[in-house]
Amino acid sequence: MKLLYNAKIYTLDPSQPKASAVLLDGGRILAVGQKDTLETMSYDRVDKQDMQGKTILPGLTDAHFHFQYYALSLTKINCDTKTKEECLRRIAERAQTAKPGEWLLGHGWNHNEWDGELPTAADLDPFSPNNPVYLTAKSLHAAWANTSALKLAGISNDTPNPKDGVIQRDPSGRATGALLETALSLVEKSVPEPTLAEVETAIEAAQPILWKMGLTGIHDFDRRKSFMALQQLHRRQRLKLRVNKNLPIENLDHAFELGLQTGFGDDWLWVGSVKAFMDGALGPRTAAMFQPYLNEPENCGILNMDGEELFEYCRRAADVGLGMTVHAIGDRANHEVLNAYERLRKYEAENRLPRLRHRIEHVQILHPNDAPRFAELDIIASMQPIHATSDMYAADRLWGKRSAFAYAWRTQLNYGAHLAFGSDAPVESPNPFLGLHAAVTRQRADGSPSAEGWYPEQKLTLPEALSAYTLGAAYASNAEHRLGKLAPGYLADLIVLEEDIFSIDPGELPAARVSATMINGEWVYASS
Repeated sequence: MKLLYNAKIYTLDPSQPKASAVLLDGGRILAVGQKDTLETMSYDRVDKQDMQGKTILPGLTDAHFHFQYYALSLTKINCDTKTKEECLRRIAERAQTAKPGEWLLGHGWNHNEWDGELPTAADLDPFSPNNPVYLTAKSLHAAWANTSALKLAGISNDTPNPKDGVIQRDPSGRATGALLETALSLVEKSVPEPTLAEVETAIEAAQPILWKMGLTGIHDFDRRKSFMALQQLHRRQRLKLRVNKNLPIENLDHAFELGLQTGFGDDWLWVGSVKAFMDGALGPRTAAMFQPYLNEPENCGILNMDGEELFEYCRRAADVGLGMTVHAIGDRANHEVLNAYERLRKYEAENRLPRLRHRIEHVQILHPNDAPRFAELDIIASMQPIHATSDMYAADRLWGKRSAFAYAWRTQLNYGAHLAFGSDAPVESPNPFLGLHAAVTRQRADGSPSAEGWYPEQKLTLPEALSAYTLGAAYASNAEHRLGKLAPGYLADLIVLEEDIFSIDPGELPAARVSATMINGEWVYASS
C-alpha cells in the first residue's frame, strides 16, 4: 500500500477535482483526499511518500499511435530537418559507415517545410552511391527513394500506378523517386522486414521514452507484427503501457470468423476497433477534397472508397461486435465516412446490435454542413492537435480559406462531440505537452504564426485539452471505468510534474517536465 501526500493533485474527477493525497493498493486507487483522512483508512503497512508539493495528474494516453513504426524509427535516419540539404548531409553521414548494399532507412521529411517540391532520386544518388535508400515522409503517406532502391523494387518509367497510389513522374514520364500512398508498398516489399524479435526489442526499448513524456497508455494502429510483439511482451510481463490495439481492415474477415469483439483482452492489452483508410494526407496532396487543391485544378486528392463501400465493412464488423475507426483527412473523405456511419447507426438499431463507439481518425478538415454530425451520430473525433501547428502553412497554401474549418476542436466540443487526442507518432513527436500547447495556443513552440495563434477561435482551454488525453482517450477505448481520472477503483496510473501546468504561461507547456511516472501502482520512471 502506498500513500502519496503533500501533492497538488488534479484528479479530473468532477466529484472531487482536487486533492493533496492519494492512497494506492494492488495497482488501483483506494481513495483520494487529504493525508490525515487517508491515513485512518490505511489498515496495512503503508509506504508514505512525500511528493514535496509537486503536481500529480492522471496518466496521459496517446489515442493515435504507431508503436512498431515509432519504435523502429528511433534507429532510422532522422529526416525531420529544416532543409533538404541537412537531410542529405545526414544520409551521406550514415552511408559512410554502412556496408555496401545495406539499405539506408529514414523517416520524417516534409517537403512543405523545404521548397514545396517533392524530392527526387537525383537528389539522393550522389550521397549514397553504394546503398539503396528509402525514406518515409513525416505523414507516412509519401516516400523518397534513390535509383538503387527503385531498381531493386522493379520500378521503371513504365511501371503503372497501383490502385490508390502514385509513382511521381517528371514531364517526360520518368519516375522521379517520390512515391505516394499505396505506391510505397512497391519499394517496401524489397526492404528487409524486421523480425518479430527485433520489433519486440524495439517496442520494449521505446517504453521508457514514453514514460518520460508522461504517457501511460496508447491506442496502437500498427498491424499484425506489432500485435504479436505486444502479446509476447505481455506474456513475459514486460509490457508496461496500457495498449488499446486496433485491427487493420484487411483482417476483418479473420476477426469475423474468430468472433473477435471490441474490448476483448485485459487491463494491459485489449482489442479496439477495425481501422480503414478513406483517403491520403495533406502533405502529398492526397487527402480527398470536394474542391481542388489551390493551383492544382485537376487534383481533389485520392478517395479510396465511397460511403457505400465503407458501410459494407461497417456492417460486417457490427455483426460480430467490432467497432470501426476510419482515417479521414479531407472534407470529402470525412463526409463519406459520416454517411457510412449514419447508415451504420440505423443498421445497429434495426438489428438490435450494440451501439458501438465508432471513430474517425484525424478529422483534419470538414465541410461546415458536416461539423454537427459527429455529435448527432455519437462519433468520436480522434484528433492530433500538433498536426494543426505542424501543417498550418501547408494548409493555408493548399486549402486557402477552407483552412478556417480545419483542425476545428472547439467547433466539435461546442457541438458536444467526444474528443480523443494523440500524436500519430512517428508522424509527430509523441510528447503530449507539445499537443497540449498546440491545442491551447494554436502556435508552434517558437510562437508563430502570431500572438493570437492560427485561427484562434478553435483554441481549447487547458482542462479541455487535458481531458482529451485522459477521459476522452479512455472513453474512445471503452476504458472510462478504469482509466482517465484519479478516483477510487481506478487503475493507479499517474504522472508527477515538476511544475503546476495550470499555473504557468501556456507558452511554457512544451518545456513541461515529468519527474515520475507510475503505472499499475509501480514507479516505472523517476528523474535523477
